Amino acid sequence: MSPPAAPDGPAAAVGTTAPRRLDPATPWVTERLGALVLAAALAALAVGSFLAAAGLPATGEERIGANVPIDPKVAGDPMRLDQNNSPSLARSPVAPARLAVANRIDNPLFSCALHVSADGGASWQPSAIPFPAGEEDPPRCFAPDVAFAADGTLHVLFVTLYGLGNRPHAVWLASSKDGGKTLSTPTKVLGPLAFQARLAADPTRPKRLYLTWLQAADTGNLSFPSTGNPINLIRSDDAGASWTDPVRVTPAARERVVAPSLRVGPDGPFLSYLDLGDDRLDYHGGHGGRGGLAYGGTWSLVLARSTDEGRTWKEAVVADDLVPIERIVVFLPPTPALAVDPGGKRVYLAFHDAKLGDADVWLWASGDGGRTFARHRVNDTRVGDGRAQYLPQLALAGDGRLDVVYYDRRSDPHDVRNGVSEQSSFDGGRSFTPHVAVADRSFDSRIGFGSERDMADLGSRLALASGPHASLAVWTDTRAGTDASGKQDLAQGVVGIQAGSHWRLRLRLVALVLLAAALCIVVRVARRTPPEALTSQPSTPAPTSRM
Repeated sequence: MSPPAAPDGPAAAVGTTAPRRLDPATPWVTERLGALVLAAALAALAVGSFLAAAGLPATGEERIGANVPIDPKVAGDPMRLDQNNSPSLARSPVAPARLAVANRIDNPLFSCALHVSADGGASWQPSAIPFPAGEEDPPRCFAPDVAFAADGTLHVLFVTLYGLGNRPHAVWLASSKDGGKTLSTPTKVLGPLAFQARLAADPTRPKRLYLTWLQAADTGNLSFPSTGNPINLIRSDDAGASWTDPVRVTPAARERVVAPSLRVGPDGPFLSYLDLGDDRLDYHGGHGGRGGLAYGGTWSLVLARSTDEGRTWKEAVVADDLVPIERIVVFLPPTPALAVDPGGKRVYLAFHDAKLGDADVWLWASGDGGRTFARHRVNDTRVGDGRAQYLPQLALAGDGRLDVVYYDRRSDPHDVRNGVSEQSSFDGGRSFTPHVAVADRSFDSRIGFGSERDMADLGSRLALASGPHASLAVWTDTRAGTDASGKQDLAQGVVGIQAGSHWRLRLRLVALVLLAAALCIVVRVARRTPPEALTSQPSTPAPTSRM
């Protein structure tokens, strides 16, 4: 047979196929153009998000007005040398303008105070805590705590002291139906040597209360002579008229535990505390109440949780490497802060340590109910600058915003004068806004009980209440005191949360995500090779027949 006729055209003559033109309707071209258009749209949205964020307030928080004392009459009287510290602050869930703050007094006699507000802290009125009959005279109410129940009932917890050593004699509970203006006759809850008692109310069950404390076997000079003093818990389901038998929260293997803090979630109570490990210097009073180098070992921060109304407990070690920043009096230790969101999933703890060379505030945040934690440094200061930030307190606003307030010496190169700073997180503790100076002037941290021994005590905690547009902080302030007088007052400061500050942070995050997505698309398109159909390829000649 004759060979078949060669195809017509130049391509047949050279043995190649003719190159094809890029047709806009070709699927690959359409896909590529669509990807580029999408990338351009994402980039435009990112720019818009940045511009929108820039249009919102430049700062999310600012101090509103000047600081004011909780009790102006006492603070303004140079003859009153009271040492007010360790505030506990509570807000009514049914009337948010109702507040109560209680505090201990270390001088001229060990005592306590209660102030209430019906206008959100704009003004405060002192309220007398009835002293129980039969207790030692002169009356010594000490170390109070306050909590509002779900129905708006205010509960006030306090300890009575006795003897020359001012040992705890009993724990008492008084209640109020009018926001704290008048209180009921106190009822006895616990007996002798109950230290560091704390109270918490169930957020949904009006009559359910929880109480925790450290039960000591004996006391020495600013010390616990023996180890193994447990932290216990009891529960009341009738607003404090009766209580369950004590349940031990801390395991026997933890021999030196202190500073319980208590919150209640939807499934039951959460309790944090410090395990001092082998710290005999502080626990057994080896320092004799005198200042000096802090214990050279480490402490642990522990969280315990109960899901059966306090009957049984599981615990997680949140941190086992806390480096102490100073010596402490074991009866009145600094207390870690604890916050739990209404759903019980987000749990936050805060405390200080000196692992980076000086005192820093740290936050541990959990999104799984306290099973695992991520650690974040809060204070926005240079690491290792030699200036202390310490004793944080936490509060949650209804929208999930987390506020942190703490003592802050960043403005004093000598690391002596305290300020008070606040920072907020809108993303579950992963990042914080720049600090706001809540205290409008600094004050001396060396004024207070124990100052003559270089171990001045500013108290066991600060206090903080947060709302949707503002937070109110209360702290121990010494601006009216001197080394000789030792005077301490409770001061308050208000921080406003500007509208839009929350969205400013969110829009910035959205813009970064959009830009990253646009960049990924552009890089992918640029690296992609066109299909073979759009390139010139040598053709394979048609086989010829030999038949």
